[in-house]
Amino acid sequence: MEYKGKNVLVCGMARSGISAAELLCKKGAFVTLQDLKKREELSKDTDLEDLEKKGIVLYTGKNPDDIVLKQDLIVLSPGVPCDLPFLKEAEKNHIAVWSEVELAYTMTPCPVVAITGTNGKTTTTTLVGEILKSQYQNTVVVGNIGVPYSEKVESLKSDDWVVAEISSFQMEKAHTFCPKISAVLNITPDHLNRHKTMEVYIAMKERVWQKQTENDYCVLNWEDTVCKAMAEKTKAKVFFFSSQTVLKEGIYLQNGNIKVCWQDIHETLFHVDELKLLGIHNYENVMAACAIAICAGVPLQKIIKITKEFAGVEHRIEYVATIDDVEYYNDSKGTNTDASIRAVLAMKRPIVLIGGGYDKGVSFADWVSLFNGRVKHLVLIGVTAEQIEKEAIEAGFTAISKCETFEQAVALCHDKAEKGDCVLLSPACASWGMFDNYEQRGDLFKKLVKSYIK
Repeated sequence: MEYKGKNVLVCGMARSGISAAELLCKKGAFVTLQDLKKREELSKDTDLEDLEKKGIVLYTGKNPDDIVLKQDLIVLSPGVPCDLPFLKEAEKNHIAVWSEVELAYTMTPCPVVAITGTNGKTTTTTLVGEILKSQYQNTVVVGNIGVPYSEKVESLKSDDWVVAEISSFQMEKAHTFCPKISAVLNITPDHLNRHKTMEVYIAMKERVWQKQTENDYCVLNWEDTVCKAMAEKTKAKVFFFSSQTVLKEGIYLQNGNIKVCWQDIHETLFHVDELKLLGIHNYENVMAACAIAICAGVPLQKIIKITKEFAGVEHRIEYVATIDDVEYYNDSKGTNTDASIRAVLAMKRPIVLIGGGYDKGVSFADWVSLFNGRVKHLVLIGVTAEQIEKEAIEAGFTAISKCETFEQAVALCHDKAEKGDCVLLSPACASWGMFDNYEQRGDLFKKLVKSYIK
């Protein structure tokens, strides 16, 4: 699309929306940037006057119903629901509605790696980025990981690479998006408050590979039945990874060794004891990352070296401190039950656990069923506290406390934990309502924990 002289409405004034608006402005579009928040309610980190100096018109405090039909294109930030009446009206009048990822993709001159799934996206994306940078100097890591794709697209040349963490929200209005290498790590219930059904949620995840051809690659989890079934649907060459099965073709875990059998490669890469990451879920992330890097043409020796050095990502089973022989771990990125199940299983000590937060409309039954024999005490916060308590009691777990504030919860865990225990923040819920994001929640946890160091 030629953007010069076009009227473009960008919805959502968080980082993705601002980046998209600035990019379109540089391309010569007449840009309106909209947000439901009033001007005075917007983040103090946003320089509104600077945006206006660039020629961007700000439209705040309401939906853009009265200007929507004047637009040639509408671009959505990931947090904007796609079923709003003004968007339906736009599409009824043949006005294109794109995600921010779709916008950036249309301007991308180089190969793209797109990584999605319910859990493990950030760890896998970060590791893939580190490996690819060792081979392709100007590799950019973007997307749901916190760096908007549209912020980096102008710096790209044909021999560069994009590594993108992709959420289901970003795929809702992606129409031509076609990565050279896609990966779907796992699928478990999440974001049902937005997608309504698992079928819709899965369909959004599948969009990451739907435009791929036989010249592209798709990395899938052999042990996840939903992911495994995708192999029959995609046209791309499928590269499976497995933590439980010896694969004739793919990458797999056997007796602690990660091995590859793919085309002319038949190698043991390393033993998991050589890695700095904990837990079977992280071994799956590592295998997916190695598979992607192999498809991208990175030599094995570079893949092995970078993977062994990789220490993980902030807020994902992140070691914080040991105080009086109690270990503290920050898993604030555990924003759904599957992620928090993985965190609980990764711990090697009895757990004093902080859970609860925003309600995404899912059951916690699978998570709480693991508590007996692993969790010594559960401390609950947020709007889901009552539901989690009810489901835990139904599962036979009763060592539960509820706190009004996050600070009270951390203090209670510090008091409850004994030598040889660990304190784990892994809420199984999003942070919204109490915090702006999971990073803010994790940062406060670390600050509070470190205040106990004498």
